[in-house]
Amino acid sequence: MSINVYAVATPFVIALALAEFAYCVVRRNGYYRFQDSIASMGTAVMNQCVNVAVALLVLPLFTQLGQLAPWKLDVSSPLVMVSLFLGVDFLFYWFHRFGHRTNIGWAAHSPHHSTEELNYAVALRASVTQRLFSFLFYWPLVVVGFPPEAVLAMVAFHLVLQFIPHTRVIPKLPRWVESWLNTPSHHRVHHARNDGYLDKNYAGFLIIWDRMFGTYAEETAPCSYGLTTPAKTWDPTAINFQAWARLVGDALATKSRWDRLRIWVMPTGWRPADLPPRSLGYWKRDGVEVKFSSQELPGIRSYLVFQLFASMPFMLLVSHHASPLSGWQKVALSLLLWAMATAWSGMLESKRWSPPLELARVLVMGLAVTLWLVRAGAPQAWSALTAAWLLVSLIWLGAARRGVAGQAPVNPFPS
Repeated sequence: MSINVYAVATPFVIALALAEFAYCVVRRNGYYRFQDSIASMGTAVMNQCVNVAVALLVLPLFTQLGQLAPWKLDVSSPLVMVSLFLGVDFLFYWFHRFGHRTNIGWAAHSPHHSTEELNYAVALRASVTQRLFSFLFYWPLVVVGFPPEAVLAMVAFHLVLQFIPHTRVIPKLPRWVESWLNTPSHHRVHHARNDGYLDKNYAGFLIIWDRMFGTYAEETAPCSYGLTTPAKTWDPTAINFQAWARLVGDALATKSRWDRLRIWVMPTGWRPADLPPRSLGYWKRDGVEVKFSSQELPGIRSYLVFQLFASMPFMLLVSHHASPLSGWQKVALSLLLWAMATAWSGMLESKRWSPPLELARVLVMGLAVTLWLVRAGAPQAWSALTAAWLLVSLIWLGAARRGVAGQAPVNPFPS
């Protein structure tokens, strides 16, 4: 169970996302918007690196807890593996519910709900702080005897399965399936911000937990997706830390020491009594849904699509168990991928700092990774491809900055 499930599942996830995207383009159903999709995918590349780092941090803790187990369960047994899967699914329900019903949980989880679409790109927009909370919820499984490596691998496998319901393409399934499985219909309700759908359907794989604990809602009306107080930005740092900033600000502003301590675990939206009501944006204007969009740099779309596909091998250099990079090199590359997602968001919002940041990111990443691969004795083709990517990126970025890339291409993402 030592194989990195995230890395192994990446080709499947990418293939499924591309298939859904192609279907949506052909059908012109408007399920994908260019800006939202680029922001989601850029954040996804960044988050894959965080997943690996968190798992490496949690494994020693789980190993220590495993010494408390009264026995060791044999994961070669199908019955034990099924039990582990059900245990992960049950604990995920409570972790997910915690993520919606407490201030600290929502601060960690809300970035996943920040997008105003629902598709397979959205499924990959996870929070960088949520993963730590997620793994820490599964410690009881280690204490009862499941091997730590098996628990972490099953958590990863369970997360990959949750990718599938994040779609509007699949309609309601037969009632006998909807009665026990967390289907796309159930998960559409979970991502909706309609009043009747809020805080419903927390299940990961089995919807029976929601039915048992009173949090189930059926999809009966069209869904509107996103936060009731939209992030209004594509910046991954802002999206991941907006809610945290508000919580920290309230904790520092209140004069009550007791409120300063309990604000973190109070119900979502709770504020100390000595602070005024918070005035935040809303997702409707005159009763009509309004989705966030921005003025992007002209002619930048084709460049961003090229960089999106080119970023996948760099992500695997961080996340794959067979990567030739050392630990500190993976950390450095992860930071460069964060800079990448930040630069892309700035380009989508026409920020002046975004082209210089992207230029610096491309230069440092290209030169550093090429050097690391050569020193690691990796196949020469790998370093040659990295060098070629660097050259193409510099030429393309330079042309875009000089305004000779032409007008923005026709948007294949219907609004």
